[in-house]
Amino acid sequence: MSKVKIKLFFSGPSIKRPLVYELGMKFDVVTNIRRAEITDSGGWVILELDADKKEINNSIKWAENQGVIVTLIEGDFIEG
Repeated sequence: MSKVKIKLFFSGPSIKRPLVYELGMKFDVVTNIRRAEITDSGGWVILELDADKKEINNSIKWAENQGVIVTLIEGDFIEG
């Protein structure tokens, strides 16, 4: 198992979706919200992901495909 901390930047329609919930349901990852700030127009979430590296990579790629900007803020770079 690996654990990484990422920052997700949301804007537009992504604000109204439960993306953290969807990410946890679609992938075998444990999500832990560490900090967040959300407004009607945008926001960010610092999220810990705990899973094997492949699931973490897949979940990050999925989030990016949903229009979310993902930044790794702590830990090693994860390769697929």
